[in-house]
Amino acid sequence: MQALLVIDVQNGIVSFKDFSEELNKIQQIIQDFKAKRLPVIMVRHFDEYEESPLYRGSEGSELHESVKDQADYVVEKTTPSSFFKTNLSSLLEELGVKQVFIIGFNTEFCCMFTAISAFDRGYEVTFIEDATGTTNDGETYEMKDLDIRDFVGTALHWSDVIEVLDFEEYQETYQK
Repeated sequence: MQALLVIDVQNGIVSFKDFSEELNKIQQIIQDFKAKRLPVIMVRHFDEYEESPLYRGSEGSELHESVKDQADYVVEKTTPSSFFKTNLSSLLEELGVKQVFIIGFNTEFCCMFTAISAFDRGYEVTFIEDATGTTNDGETYEMKDLDIRDFVGTALHWSDVIEVLDFEEYQETYQK
């Protein structure tokens, strides 16, 4: 069985900049999974310091309105990996999931860490590159022209174990 992991689509991240293209793709993919009656698992990140937009109990830590009513399950985490010290592994096992699809935020942290952690646990992993987004840019990493999403997608693809698709490839491959 397949499951969709929707990573950190929370107010504190989505309000950072214009993510309308990413959110549109995320919503379409969620609807695809809902139509097939496949599980949609939302993952929420919480930070422990009050200044964070993802501080537990803050408006920023809430799921964004575009996805909040679409969750079949919600997993809470405090690290970049959706598996570390969470119930995600047991939930996926209980559901009989063999393949996970990863979309959401932040591409180079929570999405990538979750993809690698899923592979390490024996799941087939499909990473939908342009259905992820990040609050960071090349300036953040002192690499002016760095396209973070493309870099992460390329690195995961080169691993030869994680399937990396863009939205159109996802539709062609999985919407037949």
